[in-house]
Amino acid sequence: MKKPYTMRLSALADYLEMEVLHPSSNYAETVVRSETLNRPGLQLTGFFENFSPERIQVMGRVETTYLGGLTSEQRLEAFLRLFSKGIPAIVICHKLDAFPECLAAAAVRDITVLSTVRRTSDFLAACVAKLKVELAPRLTRHGVFVEVYGEGILLVGESGVGKSEAAIELVKRGHRLIADDAVEIRRMSDTALVGTAPASIRYYIELRGLGIIDVRRLFGIGAVKPTEKVDLVIHLEEWRDDVVYDRLGIDTHTTDILGIDVPNVTIPVKPGRNLAAIIEVAAMNHRQKKMGHNAALEFTKQLDQYFQ
Repeated sequence: MKKPYTMRLSALADYLEMEVLHPSSNYAETVVRSETLNRPGLQLTGFFENFSPERIQVMGRVETTYLGGLTSEQRLEAFLRLFSKGIPAIVICHKLDAFPECLAAAAVRDITVLSTVRRTSDFLAACVAKLKVELAPRLTRHGVFVEVYGEGILLVGESGVGKSEAAIELVKRGHRLIADDAVEIRRMSDTALVGTAPASIRYYIELRGLGIIDVRRLFGIGAVKPTEKVDLVIHLEEWRDDVVYDRLGIDTHTTDILGIDVPNVTIPVKPGRNLAAIIEVAAMNHRQKKMGHNAALEFTKQLDQYFQ
């Protein structure tokens, strides 16, 4: 989780279809390290306290109007001050004409100047959304990730316990596969985790005895999904007679993934148990809990009232 992730500025510019007005000498190697953007209103006036130079700077109509009221010398001085901080790039929105002083200062300080036809608010939203995905802390966990009734279910457990077989049965029941064997999980916010599959194995699943199955081609495009939020972790384990399993489900158990506690349930596996049906019920029950109804608590309350 400590590893800092980056995105190449050139890749971001291509993704958002930005025009390069002035590339820096190391434009192809420049990376973006912050998902937060900055509109340099105060910085253009010379105020740099608590300024974060790793952020991309974004200029809209407000900043352009302010600069238009300055003299050419004042504009050049404002851009030279801003660009001296070593920012990764400055983006001009609304396809506004870049001030000659901006391009001149960019040449002196070796800073990239980009332009976009998007409105400032639209650009900020699109850029932050992309950077959140690319810069998010992440890890890869062994398991199977499926969507069941709108819930992202991460199946974990020892190899050979039946995770992939349960996933295939769920796909046949109309649910969707996201990843098999390796699940890449990214922390998108303080409360949200999103899982996907590495590109090299996406939409493939391994079934012992059959080999590799292409789920998308075999079951159709509706049987797969590229990403999903991680809502519930289900740990599958071989049934053990010496273990006392939860009979009521009152206690809430969680597992820590990238600093976020995700609800976790353990399902013992033995011949005769319909895993797919149990996972479906677990998904529906978890969804019901999120909507405010806990069947286990309601059941115990009824028992308490009965024995009073």
